[in-house]
Amino acid sequence: MRVAIIGGGIGGLSAALQLLKIGLDVDIYEQAPQLSEIGAGIQISPNASRLLQRLGLEAAMDSVGVRPRAVHQRRWDDGHALQRAPLGPEVEAAFGAPYYHFHRADLANLLAAALPQGCLHVGHKLTGLEQKGERVIARFESGATAETELLVGADGIHSRVRELVFGAEKPHFTGCVAWRGLVPAERVSHLSIEVASHSWLGPEAHVVHYWVSGGRMMNVVCVVERGDWERESWTDKGEVADVLARFEGWHPIVRSLVGAFSETFVWALHDRSELPCWSDGRVTLLGDACHPMLPMMAQGAAQSIEDGAALAALQGSARRRNGRISAL
Repeated sequence: MRVAIIGGGIGGLSAALQLLKIGLDVDIYEQAPQLSEIGAGIQISPNASRLLQRLGLEAAMDSVGVRPRAVHQRRWDDGHALQRAPLGPEVEAAFGAPYYHFHRADLANLLAAALPQGCLHVGHKLTGLEQKGERVIARFESGATAETELLVGADGIHSRVRELVFGAEKPHFTGCVAWRGLVPAERVSHLSIEVASHSWLGPEAHVVHYWVSGGRMMNVVCVVERGDWERESWTDKGEVADVLARFEGWHPIVRSLVGAFSETFVWALHDRSELPCWSDGRVTLLGDACHPMLPMMAQGAAQSIEDGAALAALQGSARRRNGRISAL
């Protein structure tokens, strides 16, 4: 029973591991010439970390992830505490799994390392697909094809699978613009920043920062509610001076973090209408390909991991009933 996953990001990699666990043959097709996660920090809450633990990845997660002690919200100017809640042992005791902060690349790499050799195929950009009875044929820019019984579009917010199956979409700009940056720990060691998820809330803006990569880097995201940058891309270079100017008068910790950026990237936050369904025959979508989320609740990556587990549970149930992969 063969499954083809289009997209080698966190959603695709974790789905592959879940489907392999129930005994399916899985191939992942990634368009990039090598596996490389863009972006910076992500938060993985217990609803997703418990699923990765079940795959035997807890030791790997602890080697590169950070377990924050709390979530701490403060006023933008004077640092007055607005709210503080525990995220450490208390969360693990309540929900049965820990809360993690990761660099996206660290999490993607540990997922890829858990795959069997030969499962991941890079340099495969999808150009077309066709359903023929109980088979799906995927065609790639290189001229290669893949024939499979189930095809999963895990190819992100600009999903080619979604476009081919459901047509083009029209995202709309929310008005929010975000700058992100990574700061090496040695540049901000004098700030003595707690291992926690920090939020600074101010006039039409907020700043979030937390440790990633085993505490070697600080991930920083600065969001404004009204901006004029409208390109939806994680890789557009911004200007550090622009971020400093926008956050003039904010708390010295915020200013020091931004001032420690060696570079920054700017992206516009877009929203999308709900799809009427996520599947068509033997083709389905998961993660950002079908339900992209704004980053305010830090659930995008976690939900894509849950999608893979749900897909594996459904296919496992179908195999027990009739011994084959079912249409979706």
